[in-house]
Amino acid sequence: MRVGLFGGSFNPIHFGHLRAAEEDREALGLDLVYFIPAASPPHKASGDLAPAEHRLAMVRLATKGNRHFMASDVEIRRTGSSYTIETIRYFLATLRQPATLYLIMGADQFAELDTWKDCDELVRLTNIAVHTRLMSREQTQPRVSFAAIKRIGYTPKEDHYVHPGVQTLSFVDTTFFPISATEIRRKIQRNESINYLLPGDVMDYIQRHQLY
Repeated sequence: MRVGLFGGSFNPIHFGHLRAAEEDREALGLDLVYFIPAASPPHKASGDLAPAEHRLAMVRLATKGNRHFMASDVEIRRTGSSYTIETIRYFLATLRQPATLYLIMGADQFAELDTWKDCDELVRLTNIAVHTRLMSREQTQPRVSFAAIKRIGYTPKEDHYVHPGVQTLSFVDTTFFPISATEIRRKIQRNESINYLLPGDVMDYIQRHQLY
């Protein structure tokens, strides 16, 4: 089994998240991708954060039509801050069959990776996949990352980087969607349409529960 772990606040989940995860899944040959809403993201302010149970419900609605996508409540069930290293340990201990894990994240998250709890252990336990959102096919982003080389100690091999513990770091070029959860929340607050920015079931859920 090749399993992707895609964490975040998902506040709310939108088509940018879903399409990036689908392209990551295809590029890396993943059997499953778990979407893992954070109960209390340690790197984000909680001002506009919808209650965790609502964000989990929206993730379930958004992923229900894709047999490769799963929603996980592992971080919501834990108390305190949602540390990724604890989530990785959980999946390694509880998956029913041996699995190769891929931690999926955006370039902005990767740039801060060395500030995460137990970062050194994290890169020993799981592969990392960074999705980059290219605005056009003509644009390219550098594959050689300062964080990958100096902070984590990866060395280049073919088109990715390999940790001494054999875990890999991959960069996946994904379709650029000019959508952000922040802008969706702003549109809701301005009473503007959010049609076609996120799945219809998620939009209905937001309206029904008067979120944001």
